[in-house]
Order: sequence, then structure tokens, then C-alpha cells
Amino acid sequence: MARYSTDLCIIGAGSGGLVLASGAVQLGARVTLIEGALMGGDCLNYGCVPSKALLAVAKRVQAVRQGGPGVAGTEPVVDFPAAMARVHQAIADIAPHDSQERFEALGVRVVRAWARFTGPDSIEAGAEVITARRFVIATGAHAIVPDVAGLDQVPFYTNETIFTLTALPQALVILGAGPVAVEMAQAFARLGAKVTIVARSRVMGQDDREAVSVVTDRLCAEGVTILEGCHATAVTRDGDGVGVTLSDGSQLSASHLLVAMGRAPAIKPLNLEAAGVAVKSGGVVVDASLRTTNRKIFAIGDVAGGPQFTHLAAYHAGLVLRQAVLGLPARAKAALPRVTYTEPELAQIGPTEAEARATHGQALTVLRQDFSHMDRAITDQTTEGFIKLMIVKGRPIGVTLVGAHAGEQISLWALALAGRVKLSTMAGMVAPYPTLSEISKHVAGAYFSPRLFGSAWIKTLVRVVQRLLA
Repeated sequence: MARYSTDLCIIGAGSGGLVLASGAVQLGARVTLIEGALMGGDCLNYGCVPSKALLAVAKRVQAVRQGGPGVAGTEPVVDFPAAMARVHQAIADIAPHDSQERFEALGVRVVRAWARFTGPDSIEAGAEVITARRFVIATGAHAIVPDVAGLDQVPFYTNETIFTLTALPQALVILGAGPVAVEMAQAFARLGAKVTIVARSRVMGQDDREAVSVVTDRLCAEGVTILEGCHATAVTRDGDGVGVTLSDGSQLSASHLLVAMGRAPAIKPLNLEAAGVAVKSGGVVVDASLRTTNRKIFAIGDVAGGPQFTHLAAYHAGLVLRQAVLGLPARAKAALPRVTYTEPELAQIGPTEAEARATHGQALTVLRQDFSHMDRAITDQTTEGFIKLMIVKGRPIGVTLVGAHAGEQISLWALALAGRVKLSTMAGMVAPYPTLSEISKHVAGAYFSPRLFGSAWIKTLVRVVQRLLA
């Protein structure tokens, strides 16, 4: 086998690996990037990009169906193959940015092979043995296939295969109730499928219950059936479709079955034992600096065992860049926003109200503002939802947003929490009128309103000042 030495060897060309490779090589490091599957990883090929493209098509379909003032709604004619073609066109349009050609042009050495560690400072990839000063595991995650009787005997889909469909499912049963499940439920229901979600406990269980109810009310209004507190115990072939037996004894019949029960870190082929890298059920064991138990090896993104988001992987890449390339200390500490891209969207940063109350008790102040009070929401007929602000000692610690463009609006609060911005600054911001983002200014101002307008001392002071003014 040929032998090759490099400064930084990155395993996995998903979002984290690509961000790190690009930054490191432009800073002057010798970088080798290894990818055994598709450049761009899960986000580009199976996750964020195709799902949001399908949601965008479905949103247009729903707009035709609903109509509006002065516009009669009508049942749309859906060309499903054309809809899926748009999904794949979105992937193709973004793919050059993540391509092998682009990264080789930057100076990255790209090896298209599966990698496995052969020792604490070496890996085997294809016909090469590669040694490096530092390694980074950025292999992402894969769909979890639950242990359900008969599942291995029937056709089913995951997020990695659902976008290969060429015909619209007549009846889609979705096992799971996280973001992937609810996003796909709304998309396929709007396209014309009969959709049922089977949730072992609660839909979107990690999110604020009041906010979740806004989303689920919309899903149900659009024809999605939600079954909470049950799970599939067996699946069988049912003609050309699938029969699903639930834990309560009921039966479901589906033309298609989507399994969306989470994702597991992709680490099995890496032979991490040979590298001295410890693992746990949720992924690779890392410290706050994202170092593994082998000090020469980092792990970032989904494989590091935390929340599985593209933006988190990119953030991790920046932290490792500082350490492995520049030799600077860095620790993961940023507040992490998350968004479920249904309509309405649900966005969260920091703790939910329930989580904050459990931690801070009576020290917590919760403020809430409805979109129904916002002028732009009224003009646009997007009054569903609200913002909820969690405050401790005058500083925001968490925000829940559910409503139109919540995913865009949460960025303001991500900046506020990252920069430890005071509520007075948020309240004093000049927001353009009319915009939905005014709701953030209003809810911040609501913290000061009773302290200002309800204060007898302030009113006395004003009267004194007025007498003194010429």
C-alpha cells in the first residue's frame, strides 16, 4: 500500500468536514479529506436540502388549495414526478459547492474510499495508509431501523430513501414523531397523501408543549392523523402495501411506510478501538474541546453524540480549526438554535419554559407575545403562534418561537444569547415596520413596561420634572 502523510486528515465530507477542510487548507495546512459515499453528506443528499425543497413545493400546493381573499381556492393538480424532480434539482444546484472538484481546486487532497483506523495515528483508506498530525472524525449519522417484528420483510423508507419515490403514496404511515416525521407528514399530506404519524410518546417531545400544539393543530386541520402514546409492534405485507399492528391492538393499512425514529452515529466501520477512541451509545466520547480519548483525534457533528444539526457541525468545525490548525484553545459553549420547518415553523434556543422552570424556579420570568397582535402578521394573515421569552436576572436565557418564518427570526435571539445582549438593547432596537421580527422588540419591551409605567416613583418624578421644565 502507498503511504501518505498530512497535517490534518478529515474522515467524512458532510457539512462539518467540508467547513473544516475549506478553512484549514486556506490557512495553509496540508489537508486530506476522505469520503466513502457522497460529497455533501446527509444534509445535501438526504436531509436538509431535499426535505426543504419538498416542503417548498408542498407549500405552493397548499396555497392553491386554500386560496385567500379575492382568490378562490381549488384542489390542485399535483405532478408528483415534477415535484420530486425539483427536489433533485435543488440538490444538483447546491452540489458544486460541496464537490470534490471544488475542494481539490482549493488544495484539499480528496480520497474517495472508506476509512478505518489501523493504529492511534494512522488510517487505511482504499489503497493508502495515511498518517497525520491530527485526525477529525466527521462521519455523521445514519437512520435508525427499530426492532419491529416483520420490518425486515416489508418495503419501507427512511430519510435516506424517501426522496427516491416516483409516485405519490396513497397512504403513508410514519413511525416516529420528531422533526423529520412532522415535516414529511405535512409535505406529503399537502401533496395529496393520507398521512398517519405513530408517536411512541408525544409529537416533538423535546419542544414546548404549547408551541407544539400550534403545529399539530395545523397538521390535523390539513388531514394528518396523529396517534400518540403507541408504537408499532409488527408489520406485514398487505397486498402491495404494508399492514402495521400497534401496541394498543389497532391496525393500520399503508401503501408506504416511513421510518423516522432518529439517527445513530456512523462509527462502526472506523475500527475506533485500534485508535484508542472510546465510544458510547450516543457516539464518540469527546470533551468540551471535542477531543476524543486519543488526543490526536477530534470528533465533530452528529458523530460527537450531541444534537444532530448541520449548523452544529459547522460550529464544531470552527472550534477544531482553531485547535488543530492554529493551536489555539477552544471549547463548545454556544447556545444552539433548532427549527422544525413545518408551517408554521417552530424554533427554539436555550431552554424551553418547562426546562427553565425546573432549573431556575422562582427566579424565572416568562413573557409571551402573540403574533395576532403584530400588524404584519395581520396583513399577511399569518397570526398563528407566539414568542415566549425566558428571563433570569434581567437577561434572556431561552426563546420559543412558533409562527411564520420562526426559523429566520430565531437568529436575532441566537445573536443576543451569544453576545449576552441585555434586554434593554433588544427593547431599544429600531425594527423596520411592518415586520414579523417586531415581535422580538415588543416582548423584550414588555419586561420593562410594568417597571416603567406601573411605578408610582416614576410618576412622581415625572410630575416634578414637568414643574421644573420651562
